[in-house]
Amino acid sequence: MLSGRYNINHGSQPHVSGISTPAELDAASVATDIPLLTYGQEDVGISPDKHALIVPPFMSRGKRVHPMPMPDPSMTLPPRPMDPKKDLAVYGYGTVAWKERMEDWKKKQNEKLQVVKHEGNNGDEFEDSDLPMMDEGRQPLSRKLPIPSSKINPYRLIILLRLAVLGLFFHYRILHPVNDAYVLWLISVICEIWFAVSWILDQFPKWYPIERETYLDRLSLRYEKEGKPSELASVDVFVSTVDPMKEPPLITANTVLSILSVDYPVDKVACYVSDDGAAMLTFEALSETSEFARKWVPFCKKFSIEPRAPEWYFAQKVDYLRDKVDPTFVRERRAMKREYEEFKVRINSLVAMAQKVPEEGWTMQDGTPWPGNNVRDHPGMIQVFLGHDGVRDIEGNELPRLIYVSREKRPGFDHHKKAGAMNSLVRVSAVISNAPFLLNVDCDHYINNSKALREAMCFMMDPISGKKICYVQFPQRFDGIDRHDRYSNRNVVFFDINMKGLDGIQGPIYVGTGCVFRRQALYGYDAPVKKKPPRRTCNCLPKWCCCCCCCRSKRNKKSKSIDKKKKEVPKHKHALENIEEGIEGNDYSSIGF
Repeated sequence: MLSGRYNINHGSQPHVSGISTPAELDAASVATDIPLLTYGQEDVGISPDKHALIVPPFMSRGKRVHPMPMPDPSMTLPPRPMDPKKDLAVYGYGTVAWKERMEDWKKKQNEKLQVVKHEGNNGDEFEDSDLPMMDEGRQPLSRKLPIPSSKINPYRLIILLRLAVLGLFFHYRILHPVNDAYVLWLISVICEIWFAVSWILDQFPKWYPIERETYLDRLSLRYEKEGKPSELASVDVFVSTVDPMKEPPLITANTVLSILSVDYPVDKVACYVSDDGAAMLTFEALSETSEFARKWVPFCKKFSIEPRAPEWYFAQKVDYLRDKVDPTFVRERRAMKREYEEFKVRINSLVAMAQKVPEEGWTMQDGTPWPGNNVRDHPGMIQVFLGHDGVRDIEGNELPRLIYVSREKRPGFDHHKKAGAMNSLVRVSAVISNAPFLLNVDCDHYINNSKALREAMCFMMDPISGKKICYVQFPQRFDGIDRHDRYSNRNVVFFDINMKGLDGIQGPIYVGTGCVFRRQALYGYDAPVKKKPPRRTCNCLPKWCCCCCCCRSKRNKKSKSIDKKKKEVPKHKHALENIEEGIEGNDYSSIGF
């Protein structure tokens, strides 16, 4: 911006300072009390009531008009007539500084955005303190928050102190051997060195712990634009269960209900329940759960309750009226609690009936025997409870998909337990919904945050670093754990210290549940590789260095070809997205689950 002041005398008008905006310039062509600017050229065909201002001849005729730092009051500038019907660019406007500055500003903002998008802290992640103030929808969806120095530095100081004491200890042990029992002394020193190395390796994950923060509002601005369908990616949720006698069906039902009521577009959520025990009790419990979900899901979304597993929601010892202003909430909550109590009675009655297994095995409602009577030898079973046409909630809204899956088992073939169940769910979901992201949870782990999927999408769908992320691991939180960890389950130490430390150096480990995967990563595809700058060639190096470079390139040629072959993935091996239901001759259609 120009910091000078234009002092313009126009009759009895006061001094005017600054530069007019484009809207003001359009109005200036018809207003008689605003002086205009020319460059020493008169237009004799204009009435004398239209005035303009002539720039003195000693001023520059360039694009920028530089103000006088010390205006001379004795110097008067004669007014000139000006035609208001002509384009203002003829008289100097349209080429003044404000247009040029606007174009320069837009160009610089676009350049900064491109630099942040493609470079961004050497291709990894970047700190948004260096990011220009852009539109909220174009900013990163997450960021790293390092632990404050006041908290982590004392711990680092203790580690260094212990390391120094450890060095002094080994200095003494090695310089003072026990000659009378040299073998025992040597064995003890080796063991002590081994324990010291293991302790040092254990400190690496705790040296630089980090936390992560997500921006759900930016995610909505970017992928959920008003008046348009949601562009959020679809998510397939896998729930694994085996024996309904060891894993109560009521617990599994609460897990499924918490998944079906998540704060996410219903057409982009599919819940797959893997029954590795092929139990008819689990099948019937899911049927009852699907009926209760038609009432529970709209209640959760209408009043935004947390958590959305009914067993733990109604067991909360808190003021459930806090922040609830809807007058119908109390009435509907009481009605829903009665519905849930009736639902529990039906589930418990199914469990009681399953205690006595008939001699001929279980039979279905149509009289046919249940295919899973023999747990080790049965065909694959798939049943869609929710998500097909005609099944909606009590308010007429669409519900997420709920699919029961029991994979095929044959004697003599290893089923690989939970890993095999996960593999079968990946194949089944590829045919039915084929979502790009997968979330697996155990049957006794419910979702205590309805926005958990959105939190994961802030990492997976980030425009800068999202394509490089394989999975997002959520921490586990258990109910009923005392504050002082009386039974030493070390849940807080593992998830709040070790996992955050691993995230700071490379990434957390997969703990078997509560993890969002990228489907392409499970299919064996590598993450996109960032283009490296071209290396120096022989044209820019001396001749004596060319021989070294050529020899080195020949030695590395074989290793590069091997790496290239490893990166190549056969297209026909994982082409699950091309599978279509009902097409004969497809190799994947004959696979048993």
